[in-house]
Amino acid sequence: MTEEIKLPYAYDALEPFIDKETMQVHHDKHYIGYRTKYATAVKGTEFEGKCACCALRDLSKVPENIRAAVRNNGGGQINHKFFWKLLKKDVPFDGPIKDAIEAKWGSFDKFKEEFSNAAATLFGSGWTWLVKDGDELKIIQTPNQDSPISQGMEPILGLDVWEHAYYLKYQNRRPEYIEAFWSVINWEQVNHNLKKSEECCSK
Repeated sequence: MTEEIKLPYAYDALEPFIDKETMQVHHDKHYIGYRTKYATAVKGTEFEGKCACCALRDLSKVPENIRAAVRNNGGGQINHKFFWKLLKKDVPFDGPIKDAIEAKWGSFDKFKEEFSNAAATLFGSGWTWLVKDGDELKIIQTPNQDSPISQGMEPILGLDVWEHAYYLKYQNRRPEYIEAFWSVINWEQVNHNLKKSEECCSK
């Protein structure tokens, strides 16, 4: 596994909040699966060898016969790549993101309540996001592997609420997984995302 694909920390680095077995399956099976299927879908097209975000920013430019595969697998690839970087224990909530959240929601607790509720009430599989829509911060939900960038928004923080992200440890207790997420947010990365939107990578 190349460094570009490899999980950027040990599988058990998020214990006890997110377990080793879940991280192994989530990364090695689901994430790698999305990458492989996306590469197959775009082979021989102008998107081959480019970051999936290049296709997802304007899906209307993607050939119709592969558009669904690009949306699903390209979204799965970049959503997860974004998600891995967001996870780290013992990082204090501080910096520009603290100021921005408190300015918009009044307090961290109010933001946490609204974000957690959005994650808990999302029907079926999908993601909950803190995004930048122009200059405004918003909490949104996306179904399946849809990406905020397809809606012209930039992700700042995201939570995967597909069952594969939590079922081995939490079974159907999604609210417990959501609560655990708050203990493994890398706020330094979130501050980076707020300051500078993630650039398209070369692959």
